[in-house]
Amino acid sequence: AAFTVSPRAPLPPPCGGRTRPPRYRHVVVIVMENQGFAQVADAPHAPYLARLGRACGLATDYHAVTHPSLPNYLALTAGSTFGIVDDGEPQSHPLAAASLFSQLHGDWRALEESMPTACDRVTQGSYAARHNPAVYFTNLGAACRRHDVPLRYPLDLGAAFTLITPNICNDMHSCPVAVGSRWLAGIVPRIVASRPYRAGTLVAFIVWDESDTGPSNRVAAFVVAPSVPPGLRVGTRFTHYALLRTVEQLLGLSRLRAARTAPSMVRPFHL
Repeated sequence: AAFTVSPRAPLPPPCGGRTRPPRYRHVVVIVMENQGFAQVADAPHAPYLARLGRACGLATDYHAVTHPSLPNYLALTAGSTFGIVDDGEPQSHPLAAASLFSQLHGDWRALEESMPTACDRVTQGSYAARHNPAVYFTNLGAACRRHDVPLRYPLDLGAAFTLITPNICNDMHSCPVAVGSRWLAGIVPRIVASRPYRAGTLVAFIVWDESDTGPSNRVAAFVVAPSVPPGLRVGTRFTHYALLRTVEQLLGLSRLRAARTAPSMVRPFHL
């Protein structure tokens, strides 16, 4: 059954409601764009994110794996950049490879803001195909049209894995950080108010694909879950491969490629 949530639902405290980690059956990952750690963590122009960092968990030494956007999205969902070094459209980079999507056999959903039609493989308007990794994997077949859909409300968070991708303004790529912070202030409370989150079975991660502000490619990664102690900051070095490993571990999946040797975020964040 699909879980939906009304934006008017009562909002419980986002983190710290449980002392023992529950079994997480739903994982949500929101991917933002092109901002370094200092631009979004404790930044005055991102007040919602500053509050979220105090209320939940924050990885303080998290790094993207490369530039530009597309190979980072592939790293997050398949454990490899596949040697891709550009933001080419799906027709330029067809991938017949295993991914988090194929591992889940249909128990996934990608919610893409401003995407004109399901599984759209062409960049247009404020929708960027390079920010939608599922459309690059040719072995998904018809499942792509069923599960890779435009972002709409109320949110459907019933799948084991949900990838949420804002459009190129709300993700901070083409608009100020403050715009993206306000967008997150609208969607994260909806996630926290959802039935699976209130049941203690959903964890959400908010991460940036890459940093445009320094050679280290250090970005922020927020962890929102009932078992995360409020204000927890973890200084372990993580990358997108670590986040993929963490998602696979939580959902009982085998590890793909570079995720096999990446550190897990499960124990450090009390998941």
